[in-house]
Amino acid sequence: MTRANMSIHDIITDAVSQAMQTILPNVQRQIAQMAAKEKDKKRAVQRGRKGARRLRRRARARSVDLTKWVADRRARRVPIFVIEMTGGIDTKKKIVAKYGEGATFEKGKPVPPAVASQRSAPAREAVAARVVKARPPMIRKAATK
Repeated sequence: MTRANMSIHDIITDAVSQAMQTILPNVQRQIAQMAAKEKDKKRAVQRGRKGARRLRRRARARSVDLTKWVADRRARRVPIFVIEMTGGIDTKKKIVAKYGEGATFEKGKPVPPAVASQRSAPAREAVAARVVKARPPMIRKAATK
C-alpha cells in the first residue's frame, strides 16, 4: 500500500512503529544499565549493614540464674537472693558497709560474717544527729549597660 492510499491513522502508526524499532534497543540498554547501578548500590548498602552488625556489641547479657555474688567495685545490681539473705538490705553500698568489700554471697551457704565497724557507737550517733541545712540559691544580678 502506498502512502497516498493509506489513512492518516495508518501513516502515524507506521511511522511510530518504525521509530520504536530504532529507539527500542537503546531504551532497553539504558534501562538495563540503570537497573545494574541500582543493584550495585543495594549490594553496597547491604554489605555496609552486615559489617555494622558484626561490630555492634550485644546490649544485654543473657539472663542467667546467679548462684554467687561478690560485693566489690565491679558489682552492679544486687541479686534478689542476696537481698533475701541480708534481711532486706538492697543496695551495694549498705552491704559493703555491713559485710565489707569482697564479701561473697552464695546460694545455699550461710551469710558471710559482718565486719566490725571502724567507728565506735557514739561517733555513729554524732553523725546521725548532725543537721544539714540547704543553702539558699545564689541570685546574680544582671549586668546593667
